[in-house]
Formats: sequence, structure tokens, C-alpha cells
Amino acid sequence: MKPDQANRLKIDEEVRQRPKGAVGLIFALVAAVTAVAIFFAWPRESDSRRIMGGGKPADAKGGSAVASTNVAPVASRPSDDNSVLTVSGYIVNRERIEISPRFTGMVKWIGVTKGDTVTNGQVVVLLDDTEYRARLRETDGRMAVAKVAVEKAELAWKRTGELAKINVESKQAEDDARLAVDSAKASIKEIEGQRELLLTYIDWTIIRSPINGVVLEKLVDPNELVTPQSFGGTRGPSTALIAVAQGNDLQVEIDLNEQDLAKVYLKQECKVSPEAYPDKSYGGYVAEIAPEANRQKGTLQIKVQVRNPDKFLTPELSAKVQFLRKKEADEKPAK
Repeated sequence: MKPDQANRLKIDEEVRQRPKGAVGLIFALVAAVTAVAIFFAWPRESDSRRIMGGGKPADAKGGSAVASTNVAPVASRPSDDNSVLTVSGYIVNRERIEISPRFTGMVKWIGVTKGDTVTNGQVVVLLDDTEYRARLRETDGRMAVAKVAVEKAELAWKRTGELAKINVESKQAEDDARLAVDSAKASIKEIEGQRELLLTYIDWTIIRSPINGVVLEKLVDPNELVTPQSFGGTRGPSTALIAVAQGNDLQVEIDLNEQDLAKVYLKQECKVSPEAYPDKSYGGYVAEIAPEANRQKGTLQIKVQVRNPDKFLTPELSAKVQFLRKKEADEKPAK
């Protein structure tokens, strides 16, 4: 390479020197970014309460604190010093009676609807009795014929007896006439029994309420076939007419967790508050503890009888039950 070409490729000393201001700016930017990173990375107490999706706080372990809508806690802490346990349950009727027919028949008339008040002995449903009344008239006709047969047999017996006295008829003929009278009378008793059976069937077509209560559900309509037993399948006749229960005989049904069973015993005094009316409270007591637990749920069913229920206690709504301490219950029973 020629000397003049080498001189042209040589970089001037002024160009090779970098400006010191640019280097200082770079170091300043790096320091600022490092300081910001350290600020946000430094642990603080508020980090244990991070806000998760949906605006719900998470717990200190990082898990979401949003409770599942399908699983709710059964028991909670006692709301006051007098109770040992507070549990939620459902208000139910102590006894639900489904009125069924005694034979297969057709609904002719139904006189109640859901929610109606009924009294003991009140007629609520009528079944079609046309067939049984027709058979009753037939039986009455057979009864009339049987009575005539008895009268005829008695006349024959009387005549045979008179002839037997003068030795015109034999003693056997007289006995046969007497037995014919007994047979005719036995036929009348048989027909009387058949008539009473038909009257019973006709009486069974009149369905009455067995209690004073309220109609929970109307299960049939007029012109619908009903039967006292199920034939299987979903398209078979109905086996019940209406469902009734006593409106002033209510209980709270509870599924109690097994870890809380030691706090509950029979006749234990309780305080019942409907969830719909939290300011209302009613006295009660543990009336029933199921003899068998639910293995899948790990619970045991408890029923608390409510004292003096009123219109604010609606079956199938939820209620809160406080199980009172034994000492408190003995000294001051809930009213």
C-alpha cells in the first residue's frame, strides 16, 4: 500500500475521541431504571392482600378468596354467649300427608287449590261413582227377588207341614221345604253384604281431609285417572290427589357436620330466626336426631321443633338455628 493511501485511511485524533456527555447520560439512565426496579421489588405488608380478578381479595398464600357459590359453610361461630353453635337449615312441615284413593277411579271434581285452608273431614275431591251406583241398583233388584223367594219358600213350607200332619206329605218333604226357606234367607244376607260393600265403595269416592291444615300441592285435575298404586314408568296414573300439612306444626331440618355433633343433644333448647325476617325469633328444641349419617356428606340430619310458629315462617325457606348452652337452657328456656 502506498503511503498516501495509508494516510487517507487514518482516522483523525479528534474523531476517535467519544463525547464524555453521552457516556454520563447512559449511566444515569441505567441507575434510574435500577432504582425503580428495586422500589417495586422490595417486599411490603400490603403485598399479602393482592386484588385478584373480579375485585375479590386473595389470601396471604396467594389463593383466591372468592368463595364457591355451590358450597356454603353449614355452621358458623355462635352469635352470642348463650349459644354453642349456629347452623342454617330449611323450614319444613313436620308431617306431609299425600291423600290417595283406595281404588282406581276418575276424578270427577276437586274443590281445593294450592294454599287453601282445609278442616278435618272437609270434602276435597270427588271420584266418579257412576259404576258403583249402577251396581247398587242392580243389587237392590236382586234383593227384591230374594225377598220374594223367601216368602214363596215359607208358604211352601207351611203347606207341606199341614199336609205332613195328615200323612199326605212325608216328613222328608217337610224338611226340604224348611231348608228351602233357610237357603232363601241366606241369599238375602249375601245380597245385603254385597250392598254394604257397594255403599263402602261409593263412600270411598268422597275424599275428605284427614287433618286441619293447608293444601301444599294439588296433584290431579278433573277427568284424570288415579290409582292407589304405581304401575311403573312415568306415564302411569297418579297415585295421590292432594298433599296437605298442618300449618302450625313446623320444624327446621338441618344437615349437621359430624365435628359439631358433640354440641347437640335431644330436647336441647334452641333459638330459630328466619333468614327472610332476621328480627324475628322463635323458641324451639331438638326433636329428632337421625339414627344414621350420610356417609358422602359427612353429616347427620337434625330436626328442630319450632314453638308457636306464625305466618313469618314459610316452609322450604331457610332459617338460622342457635343451639343454646345447657346451663342457659335450663335456667332460662327460650320462649
